[in-house]
Amino acid sequence: MSKTSKKAAAASRQARIEEMRRAERARERRNRIITITLSTVIVVGLVGWGAYYINSANEKEEQQAAEAKKAVSGEKTWDAKKLGRNHVTGTVKYPVNPPVGGDHNQAWMTCDGTVYTKAIANENAVHSMEHGAVWVTYNDKATDADIKTLGDKVSKTPYTLMSPDQEQSGRITLSAWGHQLIVNKASDPRVEQFLTKYVQGAQTPEPGAACTGGLTA
Repeated sequence: MSKTSKKAAAASRQARIEEMRRAERARERRNRIITITLSTVIVVGLVGWGAYYINSANEKEEQQAAEAKKAVSGEKTWDAKKLGRNHVTGTVKYPVNPPVGGDHNQAWMTCDGTVYTKAIANENAVHSMEHGAVWVTYNDKATDADIKTLGDKVSKTPYTLMSPDQEQSGRITLSAWGHQLIVNKASDPRVEQFLTKYVQGAQTPEPGAACTGGLTA
């Protein structure tokens, strides 16, 4: 092969190598662009999702806080500051029956979802409400079906107790410290609302205090 032919072959080979290098560099640039673009999309997506999640969580908390401040329709309330909290012996004359707070016996009724089939002393039940319990009572106008429904619900709900009270005017009464609701049927949706709001609710004078280990009869 002549020198001229060798030079031509070398030049051609060098040209192919340069072309391959240019193609490789172009491919690397495309890959970098794709990687950066995908990374940007992922980051933007994560930021957007994170912001959405935070906003949703904040909105849920705000909604829950607003719901917690709303009174259950038809409930009656008393000024908690005017309800005594002294431990006393003997009976207490409460202004409302069932009572919604006030001076009480030093022993509380066990209120760990406890269903009593006989009437219990107000003074002990009030102490249970001081611990954050909701007291469900009923008179002889309540149907057997409603009593069973209420009993099933209470037995599954810690910090509640239930007992008959033939002296109350309402068919079914739910009482918490400073709050009371009277309904005619266990299926009334306000029963669940009251329990949700006031079982260990913000009204509780002694949140976290025991509902076990009290009197059982």
